[in-house]
Amino acid sequence: MENTDMRTAEEKAIDDWLPITSVRNAKWYYSAFHNVTAMVGAGVLSLPYAMSQLGWGPGVAILVLSWIITLYTLWQMVEMNEIIPGKRLDRYHELGQAAFGEKLGLRIVVPLQVVVEVSTCIVYMVTGGKSLMKFQELAFPNSHPIGTTWSILIFGSSHFCLSFLPNFNSISGVSLAAAIMSFCYSFIAWTASAHKGPIHLVDYALRGKTTSDNVLNFFSAMGNVAFAFAGHNVVLEIQATIPSTPESPSKKPMWRGVVVAYVIVALCYFPVAFVGYYVFGNTVDDNILITLQKPNWLIAMANLFVVIHVIGGYQIYAIPLFDMTETYLVKEKKFKPSKGLRLLVRFIFVALTIVIAMAIPFFGALLGFFGGLVLAPTTYFLPCFIWLWLVKPQKFGLSWWINWTLIVLRVLLMTLATIGGGYSIVTSYKTYRFFS
Repeated sequence: MENTDMRTAEEKAIDDWLPITSVRNAKWYYSAFHNVTAMVGAGVLSLPYAMSQLGWGPGVAILVLSWIITLYTLWQMVEMNEIIPGKRLDRYHELGQAAFGEKLGLRIVVPLQVVVEVSTCIVYMVTGGKSLMKFQELAFPNSHPIGTTWSILIFGSSHFCLSFLPNFNSISGVSLAAAIMSFCYSFIAWTASAHKGPIHLVDYALRGKTTSDNVLNFFSAMGNVAFAFAGHNVVLEIQATIPSTPESPSKKPMWRGVVVAYVIVALCYFPVAFVGYYVFGNTVDDNILITLQKPNWLIAMANLFVVIHVIGGYQIYAIPLFDMTETYLVKEKKFKPSKGLRLLVRFIFVALTIVIAMAIPFFGALLGFFGGLVLAPTTYFLPCFIWLWLVKPQKFGLSWWINWTLIVLRVLLMTLATIGGGYSIVTSYKTYRFFS
């Protein structure tokens, strides 16, 4: 716990400089809106599209089960934050190290978490750019269109400033605004769809032209759903900002915030997914707001809300990556903690994500591929592995069976969703002109 500090003065100075451990005065509601910002984002807009690849029965079942399963695995991670007496596991890879050892834990968790955070930031660049382009198209119909590449570049430029904010607490205002925006545009998406009503001759058949297309689309859609529940990758880093004592451990306010966040997630996800699919069927786009055209002012506003939200979402996922990079440079490579080092690291990262997003802006395909490849492990079954290793539930008991069942099912999900997402990227790339 925090009242047993075994660090040297140098270690304490470094921890006070690093983004994750520099401030520990957050309240439970910080957990709530940070988790909403981390989770409700690019994924919610693609859920009607995922439903069109899954169909009604499998779609409803997969979405509801994902909500339940990810809430369970998120609870496991919150509980394990202080499972070792006298120590807080403030980062996902520290939890992995506690379970699998110093070196193996890093090798298992860090590559997955890095790819999660980088890929999410890239997808948010694509989402922000496309939503900005859609806002301009609707709000200023007579203006010259700016195009996908320029839209992403304009959106990404904001992060050259915001990324220099040092830690989670310094972006709390941005995160709160982002959380509010996520609820607002989700509300607009499903209410505007409901007001429009089902389109003429709405078709709920799977959108693929052949059986093989439908199978691969089904796999990709499972990855889209996995991407929608991505908050686990930053949950320990969010919990690290909450104070903790033996009498009042951080897991209590953190869990309170998580429950509030998941209620908001349900209010956003289920109406958007089900109403959007009910209205548009298999003609829905991979971003529901692109499908919606009228009323112009309302859909333009919703797209602007998306832009504001993914600005905050990008920062939520970027800060843990900044922390890992700055920790490595300062602790391993012995660079001196400085503003110059911080500016250089963050400038390079923002620039790289902008360039990659401009090169491959395949929104739906990216969600499916990254959702299967890295978000399924870190969200669905890696917490179960760590729980079995650290908590050691009774063999063949309820907890033991639940965790092993989830591991087996979600390893299968990871494999199939990655195949489907890769297929979607290949088919999307055939019709796309590089840096258009």
